[in-house]
Amino acid sequence: MTRRIIGPFNRVEGDLEVRLDIAAGKVEAARVSASMYRGFEQILHGRPMMDAISINPRICGICSVSQSVATADALADLLGIVQPENGRLGINLVHAAENLADHLTHFYLFFMPDFTRAVYGQKPWFDDASARFAAKSGRGQSAVLAARARLLNITGILVGKWPHTLAIQPGGLTHAPDEGACMRLKSVLADTRTFLQDVLFGQPLEHIANLEGRQALGVAIDTALAAGADFGRFGRIARNLSLEAYGQGYTRFMSFGAYLIAGEAAFAPGMMDAGTRHALRVPDFAEELSHSWYSGEPAHPEQGETHPDADREGAYSWSKAPRVAGEPVEVGAIARQVVAGHSLMLDLVGGGPANVYTRIVARMVESARIVLLMEDWVRRLEPLAPVNLDTPHASQQSGSGVGLVEAARGSLGHWVRIEAGRIEHYQIIAPTTWNFSPRDGAGKPGAVEYALEGTPVADGDEGDAMVQHVVRSFDPCMACTVH
Repeated sequence: MTRRIIGPFNRVEGDLEVRLDIAAGKVEAARVSASMYRGFEQILHGRPMMDAISINPRICGICSVSQSVATADALADLLGIVQPENGRLGINLVHAAENLADHLTHFYLFFMPDFTRAVYGQKPWFDDASARFAAKSGRGQSAVLAARARLLNITGILVGKWPHTLAIQPGGLTHAPDEGACMRLKSVLADTRTFLQDVLFGQPLEHIANLEGRQALGVAIDTALAAGADFGRFGRIARNLSLEAYGQGYTRFMSFGAYLIAGEAAFAPGMMDAGTRHALRVPDFAEELSHSWYSGEPAHPEQGETHPDADREGAYSWSKAPRVAGEPVEVGAIARQVVAGHSLMLDLVGGGPANVYTRIVARMVESARIVLLMEDWVRRLEPLAPVNLDTPHASQQSGSGVGLVEAARGSLGHWVRIEAGRIEHYQIIAPTTWNFSPRDGAGKPGAVEYALEGTPVADGDEGDAMVQHVVRSFDPCMACTVH
């Protein structure tokens, strides 16, 4: 057996290191290390409760709105506030715009450039892929950056700026869009639809959003390829490299539910285990610390603490190891769509695990579904209708609250307890904490560690190409992982 350390990874938010035990040319065991400590949970302790609105978005520059929404929802839960529908529509639009931008960024800037590596130089698709996806020079990259910038104008229209807006509050939004703002939102979404249909998919969004099975997906990929669209390029590469055979993870998926309006989520919450659907089991959560650089015992995030212990024996990551009833789960777009009952995702997974191919397909299908939802939300917005409820005087509040949302990478939870208006307790579990967690006390690896087992590894600088694809299929954001 040999050992290889890969890291730090480029094109990743934060520091990531993967240690591989290799036998017979394949990964026998993997240990994923989040190597940067952050301490946001300690920063929040003792501060006025509303400080969380300005501090928490700084956890990440990619999923800033997700952190804002989770914070606002946790405080709204504590205060007993139900946001006006117009405010929630606006929040959903901003949140969905960020998640869609994340999907596009991941596909064009993080995932696809790895197929322009020298190891693939003899592949029939290599020259086309390089012209389209090569870092800095690929034509697809310049196209997506312009489309992404246009899409994120939605945040400027509704909440002033991106990232790190202060306009998402427990009561809703701070500013009601007028008729002109609603017209501008429609214009941005029309441009976004054009980019997705013409550049990414080569066909109407409705076709992608409503794909019903594996055969229909194959037709859609062929259609995209014939149109010179980038989804077709991905499909051709995936078929050639048999990406469906790699990165097979656990059969347990979890989603907190996405885009809540009037108590209903556009993508339903819940869990899926080996093809059987279950209700979301938040009381069964516990953060394991056996292989994390923290002192303490496993605890639910309502009671858990964050006490760094850089000398803890057997530890190898600053990430905690969240579990549901003692079991690891996978989160992300594939989990969201499987739990929501999307027919294509259910057919691709078939009660089994996700893989490199299906994780990317899920993000693409979700991208189409998100735009359709956003178009509906804009139509439902009432110009200048109330978007915010008054927040009770913060300095007098005591109690606890929970905010559960879906960021692009998966399930994000905030747990807060307030005493006399000040933060007594704050715990955060981010999507990458679920997926990139270390082993737990029972020795069970986290989702990525498990998915890496069996991945082929060859000698030389390019020998870890498939390892890179597996890791990137989960889209790590290590800055979000550690608090």
